[in-house]
Amino acid sequence: MNLDRYFARIGLSGAFPASPLKLTELQAAHRRSIGFENLAIPLGEGVRIDSASVFEKLVLRARGGYCFEQNRLFGDALAAMGLVNRPLLARVLLGLEPGVVPPRTHTLLLVNLGGEAWIADAGFGGSYVPPLPLEDGAQAQTDDGAWHRLLRTGERGALGGEWRLERAGPPGATDGRAAPHGDWQPQYVFDLSDVAQDDLEMSNHWTSTRPGTRFTTLCIASVVLADGFASLSDRQLTLSRNGVSEVRQVETPAEYAGLLGDTFGITLGAEEAARLPIFR
Repeated sequence: MNLDRYFARIGLSGAFPASPLKLTELQAAHRRSIGFENLAIPLGEGVRIDSASVFEKLVLRARGGYCFEQNRLFGDALAAMGLVNRPLLARVLLGLEPGVVPPRTHTLLLVNLGGEAWIADAGFGGSYVPPLPLEDGAQAQTDDGAWHRLLRTGERGALGGEWRLERAGPPGATDGRAAPHGDWQPQYVFDLSDVAQDDLEMSNHWTSTRPGTRFTTLCIASVVLADGFASLSDRQLTLSRNGVSEVRQVETPAEYAGLLGDTFGITLGAEEAARLPIFR
């Protein structure tokens, strides 16, 4: 971890003392600068989640990544700043019918912040999830007007999760999987069990190779904007700014590559974009 290069990538500099405000500022800068994307999968590159590979891809090559990459990088940066953290595994409920129990295909971070436990998540592609104290009923509002809360819902190891993260806010500031209302909706559930690197490797392998899933059938990108949210699902672009959404189709690989660079903070050449299945 080279903190100077990381800070340059997310547009920040200076010391970051251990405080909720600084953690929130750091995560927001990360999520606005390094786009969420799964393009390594349709490009046949594979997804490596060791620290060196993630740093090289997301920082040095200015690509994006999904949760196993994003939160590896974010966790490494926090550790380099002296903030003890460890990964957790979660089941994503966003867009699923009640009662469905999906696999643990999402990772987030448990952070020790001045002796208090917080969750941080720089790798959730569905919407922006702010850092929250690990307390039943903890809530926070984000710049898109959404509220987020944590609820203690079960015991460690329960299929339904020990903790549930929920969001209530404009559906336009999501990747399109949210229900068309602003009421509370579950995002994911998790518990505090220890997670080994091989647990992450196994979940990452399933996520990046399982046929017929969202990550192996679509080309996906999303990024948090200062005034909203942007997402790409194949060639459909959705831009939500100040509560107003615009949806349009991306026509060419050159337009797609330019959009990734200008809006999503993802460097991908037009020739690489042309190799994506959405342009074949």
